[in-house]
Amino acid sequence: MLAPLMDVRGVRHAALLSAQGAMLEQTGDTPDPGIAQAGRAVAASLIGALGGELQDLLIDLEDGPVLLTPYGDQTLMTAFDDVANLGRIRFAVRKLLKSQA
Repeated sequence: MLAPLMDVRGVRHAALLSAQGAMLEQTGDTPDPGIAQAGRAVAASLIGALGGELQDLLIDLEDGPVLLTPYGDQTLMTAFDDVANLGRIRFAVRKLLKSQA
């Protein structure tokens, strides 16, 4: 399912994580699922305080940005090389998830 994301310029790796944080699928470099766990904790706190629903969460780390996108009770984690590529990455992620629905 995730392989098409590697065709998007700048993507380093992608992983689909279960609600419990287990890696269900991955492509590219080996991702750190701890990033997604921490990101989901932040997102849950924000949703608890502000309400609403999370569309996605961008975490800009020293090694490059990571986009966390909810997919049902799972999370798609996409790491890429530069924040300037965010629009391209978001488009590719949404297209991929829509094709899986």
